[in-house]
Amino acid sequence: MAMASLTQQLTGGLKWTPFLSKPTTHLQKQKRGVLPIVCSIAISSTQNKERALLAEIFAEAYENCRNAPLQGVSFTVDQLTETVDKYDFASEIGNKVTGTVFGSDASGAFVDVTSKSTAYLPLFEASIRKIRHVEDIGLIPGATEEFVIIDENEDDGLLLSLRSIQFDLAWERCRQLQSEDVVVKGKLIDSNKGGLVAEVEGLKGFVPFSQLSTKLPGEEIIEMELPLKFVEVDEEESRLILSHRKAVAGIQAQLGIGSVVTGTVQSLKPYGAFIDIGGISGLLHVSQISHDRISDIETVLQPGDILKVMILSHDRERGRVSLSTKKLEPTPGDMIRNPTLVFDKAEEMAQTFRQRIAQAEAMARADMLRFQPEWINSQQ
Repeated sequence: MAMASLTQQLTGGLKWTPFLSKPTTHLQKQKRGVLPIVCSIAISSTQNKERALLAEIFAEAYENCRNAPLQGVSFTVDQLTETVDKYDFASEIGNKVTGTVFGSDASGAFVDVTSKSTAYLPLFEASIRKIRHVEDIGLIPGATEEFVIIDENEDDGLLLSLRSIQFDLAWERCRQLQSEDVVVKGKLIDSNKGGLVAEVEGLKGFVPFSQLSTKLPGEEIIEMELPLKFVEVDEEESRLILSHRKAVAGIQAQLGIGSVVTGTVQSLKPYGAFIDIGGISGLLHVSQISHDRISDIETVLQPGDILKVMILSHDRERGRVSLSTKKLEPTPGDMIRNPTLVFDKAEEMAQTFRQRIAQAEAMARADMLRFQPEWINSQQ
């Protein structure tokens, strides 16, 4: 009985739970009931601290926005505006955009204009002058230019143009040159019954025959360059009228006998060299190149050589100018042995030459006055 009572006392406070390896006591039940309450209080305290910290952060940020809105910002308002403009623009026809070339083919160039759509520059729209490839005008990957939008289609996206911008600049430049009455060089590219077609600043201009100072050989005019002045510049009517006569008149006024001008060798002939002096062609006869005899002119001069020459004579009506380097030689034969010295001493030698001419003319006048009374007496 005592043993049974002891067993009952020991087992009476224990409750066996099926499928568990260890029994659960009443004390453990009580602990399980207390633990969630303690954890809940701890979590609630942590959340309150986090909320307080967030409230403090938001309050500080609010005050910074009110008092110093740009504090801590790594870019300026201008930089932000520039970036927005770069990535957001109105892709309407006629608008100008800045783009960077990232590729090309035989027909044009691919341009990044920082838009969602692609952009393409056709070869014809790349320049006002005729080119064979966009690379001829420096449009290589990485090149950045300002373009104008001329069209938009599904295949190529935006179609761009440099040509239209260049046209506007060329007309503006021609108006400026006309207002300054400047002499320009124009390349002859065609002719018709009324005159010649010349290219100036990338634009095609017309030179009436009445505005030519001399008659030009028809078979040799293409690619020839002439000095020209503007007569009419009308962008709205696409009229560009030029005058060779006006340009030459201004140049001829500076071609005094004995003056020194700089020219470029255009072509060589057995009898001499033709020199371009400001758009007028002058002849440097082989006998006027040097005091020393020259058997082959090509051993002394080549096309493209730059010379200083003296004006010997000038026939304004026939448009012929005779030149000399012989008169500018410090020592006879310097044009053959040391042409650089002739170039450097040209003005000095020309001044000496003019002084000798003036002295000779003065002596001739004195002799004429001295012998004039004798001549008068002989006639009486």
